[in-house]
Amino acid sequence: MVQFLAVWRRQLFQPIDIASLVYFRIAFGAIMIWEVWRYFTKGWISRYWIDPVMNFTYYGFHWVQPLPGIGLYLLWAAMGLWALAMMVGWYYRLCAILFFLGFTYSFLLEQARYLNHFYLVCLISFLLIFMPAHRAFSVDAWRRPAIAASVVPAWTLWLLRAQLGLVYFYAGVAKLNEDWFRAEPLRSWLARRTDFPLIGHLFTEEWMVYFLSYSGLLLDLFITPFLIWRRTRWAAIALATSFHLINARLFSIGIFPWFMIAATLLFLAPGWPRQLGHWVTSRGRSTEPLPSRPRGRISRVAPIHLRRSAILGFLGLYLAWQVLFPLRHFLYPGNVNWTYEGHQYAWHMKLLSKQAQVEYIVIDRATNQTWFVNPEAYLQRWQARKIGSRPDLILQFAHFLASEAAEAGYPDVEVRADVTLALNGRPYARFVDPEVDLVHERRTLAPKAWVLPMGAEIATEPYPVGPDTTESLTESAEE
Repeated sequence: MVQFLAVWRRQLFQPIDIASLVYFRIAFGAIMIWEVWRYFTKGWISRYWIDPVMNFTYYGFHWVQPLPGIGLYLLWAAMGLWALAMMVGWYYRLCAILFFLGFTYSFLLEQARYLNHFYLVCLISFLLIFMPAHRAFSVDAWRRPAIAASVVPAWTLWLLRAQLGLVYFYAGVAKLNEDWFRAEPLRSWLARRTDFPLIGHLFTEEWMVYFLSYSGLLLDLFITPFLIWRRTRWAAIALATSFHLINARLFSIGIFPWFMIAATLLFLAPGWPRQLGHWVTSRGRSTEPLPSRPRGRISRVAPIHLRRSAILGFLGLYLAWQVLFPLRHFLYPGNVNWTYEGHQYAWHMKLLSKQAQVEYIVIDRATNQTWFVNPEAYLQRWQARKIGSRPDLILQFAHFLASEAAEAGYPDVEVRADVTLALNGRPYARFVDPEVDLVHERRTLAPKAWVLPMGAEIATEPYPVGPDTTESLTESAEE
């Protein structure tokens, strides 16, 4: 075992071509510029962080609040410039740090907007801070020839591969559940997308539904080893690319498919961009083979053993966290797809189709006066669509209603939630204990006793809403 670890240690610091790392720096920067452009042109900065009456915060980050005035617009404009600077390698490390902080700050502003690919961008932008991706084909290398290098330690590329591999693998692990085995919720989604080119007319056929469900499961679980193995690498890249292109057409998931297609090329030999560039510039006429390892000194990332030990320590801690953290939902009782406790940060993607009715009951203790509150009276519709299935959002909104009541002259109120939920085609069932006063429930990471077990109280139709509710809240969230 000790000998095996020693071999791996040497392998992690072997010099490899920097070309693949440079490619990813450019691709990442370009995709982030595109994302910034989308947020400006689609009006999402205002929609998600300025227009809402309240923003749902993440546990432990309630202090993260939107910048006032035009602050958020300036921040996103700056993130576009930082992404551009990363792409061309201009003050790369400083801009990588600033982009990571800016994007992570934006991510933490609204929990109802949690997306797995936003979390992935936070992680990748963090890792790029430590990557010497600016030491070739960059403004930094042109301005400071002393830092230029054509090779880097192998750990830089393997760390990015490991992060991507974990995303694929845990997405597959999350599909090992009863619903996915019976092809739900994919069956209901495909039935609404029969306009898909060429094969859409087959989406209502059971054999096609099961084929797509199980092939998606197997691809997520096994694509990484096939990408690593040289003999199957190109076939795996073709399969992964097809998978992401289909997802891009079927679902509205933003930059994620394109990001993953670009990132999957990291599993090719490190020098593939250089070889491709050589082939293009020579127009394919040259028959002289390229050297397997370009000449040049290694990037000065780990010149002494002490720093190597520090890097190995960082790699061990980071990867241990990425391996263990997605498993935390096993510490909670019940089905994670029902309770949603531990669902985030675990690469649980496109697993849930939920319909919910949500109503809050606010009772003044002094007069026993009662109000029935529809969340859409306060929240943006995109927020209201998420609240019915996420306990922390349910609790945060209850506390918000209590504060609103206090400002209106009712300082002592009870707030209860009547939530019914249908998960992946199941009958509606009560999700929250309606007798619990949520005002006195604290936000914690512990299991929430007021979340009822799946199917505890089943109804074939949604439970009736209060008489003063103008419109029931129906959620159809595909997560």
